[in-house]
Amino acid sequence: MKDARPSKTAEVTALQRASEQKRPPPERILDDPFANCFLTKTTQAALAAWEHRGKLGNLLGWFSVGLTTFVLTRHRYMDDRLLEALACKEKAPHRIVVLGAGYDMRAHRHAKAIDGRPFLEVDHPATGKRKTGILDKLEREGRLTAPRAEQLLIDFQTESLEERLKQAGLQGKERVFFIWEGVSMYLTREAVKNTLRTLSKVSAPGSQIVFDCWFLLDQPDLRSASHRFLANMLLFLGEPVLFGIHPEDAGGFLDQCNLKMMETVLPRELKSRYVRDDRRVYPACYTVWARTGE
Repeated sequence: MKDARPSKTAEVTALQRASEQKRPPPERILDDPFANCFLTKTTQAALAAWEHRGKLGNLLGWFSVGLTTFVLTRHRYMDDRLLEALACKEKAPHRIVVLGAGYDMRAHRHAKAIDGRPFLEVDHPATGKRKTGILDKLEREGRLTAPRAEQLLIDFQTESLEERLKQAGLQGKERVFFIWEGVSMYLTREAVKNTLRTLSKVSAPGSQIVFDCWFLLDQPDLRSASHRFLANMLLFLGEPVLFGIHPEDAGGFLDQCNLKMMETVLPRELKSRYVRDDRRVYPACYTVWARTGE
C-alpha cells in the first residue's frame, strides 16, 4: 500500500457490500447499512445510478466473475463465526481484533452481541484516518448508537505488529477472536506466516481466527485464465496479489504457524450456505477458520 493514500481495495469492498443493500432484505447475503458511507463521491454516484434493485451487484458480479459474491459471502461467514463464538458463554472471546480493518463496521453492526467487549481495529494510518473522519460525521448526525472500536494505526512496513498489539493490551492472557479479511493475498508468504504466528503468540489458547486465502486455478482453460488475469489486474490499484495457497495445503501451513485448522470453506459451500439466486462465487478464494492450541 502506498504511504499517503487510503486503501482502494477497502473502498471497493465497501462498494460491493453497499450494492447488496439495493436488494430486498430476504434476498441479501449480508446487511451492512453503513457501507455506503465510506464511498467517495464518484462511487456513490455509480451506486445511485443503479436504482433498480440488485443491478449494480449483478454488474459487479459479472465483471468480477463472482468476486463480489465471494466478498459478500466471506463477510457473512466471518460474521457467523464471530456471533457463534460470542454466544458460547464458557469459551467466548474476551476481545475482538480486526486486522486490516478498512471500513469494517462489525463493532456497530453486532454491538448487542459484542456486549461491551474490547474491540480493536488495526490498519494503516491513511485508511484509519479517513475512516475516523467519516465516523465523526456519522456521530454528529446521530447515526452511531454503539461505542466506537479502538483504533491501532500501524505502518506495517516499519513497525512490529507484535509489539504494537502488546502495547494495546494483548499479552497472551486473553481469548481473542481475530478477523483478517481480504489481506493475506496482498502479502508475501513470510509476512503471512509472521502475522499468524504473532496472533498465536499474543492470545490465549482457544483463541480463534477467520481469514481468507487466494489460490491459483491451474486448469488450462479460458475460465481459469480469466481468474488469473483478474488477480493480476489488482496491480493497477497498487495492491497486487502476492500470496496464494491451495486449500489442500492450508492445514500444514497453519501447523507451521502454531494454529489448528477448524474449517476451510470452499466457494461452492459458501454459495450453498448463503446465496439464494443464480449469482456465482469467485472460485479462486476460500475462507479459513482456525484456533490457537489448547
